[in-house]
Amino acid sequence: MAMASSPPRFVDSKILRIHLNVSSLMGPAHINMPQAHNSWVYPMDWSFITKTWDKWAPSNVGSSGQPLRAALLLNYDPTGPSRLLSTILKCEGMKADPVQLRQFVDFVNRGKLQMETFFIGPNQYMITSIHENWFSARCMDTLAPVGEGAIVMQTAAFILVALYVGSVGAGSRAVVVADQLAVQLSCRNL
Repeated sequence: MAMASSPPRFVDSKILRIHLNVSSLMGPAHINMPQAHNSWVYPMDWSFITKTWDKWAPSNVGSSGQPLRAALLLNYDPTGPSRLLSTILKCEGMKADPVQLRQFVDFVNRGKLQMETFFIGPNQYMITSIHENWFSARCMDTLAPVGEGAIVMQTAAFILVALYVGSVGAGSRAVVVADQLAVQLSCRNL
């Protein structure tokens, strides 16, 4: 079995390794290609997602003193057909349109993070730093004098978009609170 030297950028390599290790134990006749888990959201997972979001969002998303202006949770399957739209699972602090978000998901799928910009709602963003399973971006057309930014994190089955107002300090707080939710979802392989 030929395997790529490294998993594609912006994919949780730990989940990929675990899936490949389990598949190899079953023997060659039963090896499945690794897939994102978002098409496998069972009712107990949906309950967990809802409870986790409902606990996380009120203390982190809002306008008065909260680290995030808005947050969005999309289910995401990088191996799925491109004609399928990602589903907006949870949204707080903004109105999101799945058709408009398709351009954002296509941007993530193309993997040219440093060469292109993306839109979330009416705002255009440019990537400022890229990490293993997340990236940060600054809004190019904001009206806020201190600026706006976005933190985008990927888990095995979701993309979390966290929007904030401010500069470096606000961006650092946004990374911390977005990571809190991403870690909770990743603990359940979601």
